[in-house]
Amino acid sequence: MNIRIKTTGYEMTQETQSYLNERLLRIEKLLNGDAELARCEVEIGRDAGNQRHGANLWFAEFNIQSPGGRLVRATNRSESINGAIDDAKAEAERQIRRERKVHIRMWRRSGAAFKKLLRMGD
Repeated sequence: MNIRIKTTGYEMTQETQSYLNERLLRIEKLLNGDAELARCEVEIGRDAGNQRHGANLWFAEFNIQSPGGRLVRATNRSESINGAIDDAKAEAERQIRRERKVHIRMWRRSGAAFKKLLRMGD
């Protein structure tokens, strides 16, 4: 998987880098054979919005483009950088699983329709 990491208002530490890599491995497993051709853009950093002084100071954003699939975009804000990464990863996983289920359902329905069409021809 082609991974690009961008930090905004945050200096990436070795612990955060390894934590992020562990989370991206899980997403890579969900992509199966498309993982080699997929592109993942990750942006993490300090939020610059109105919540600068609130509880949710950190954000993580994942943009995953797999060949033949749609763009998966997950954004989250949290009190810690690791929490933001976890929540954004969970959202991205949920979207990838949902897309896979829709794809499988479409194949099953088209197969059933084709079978029904063949029965009508008899």
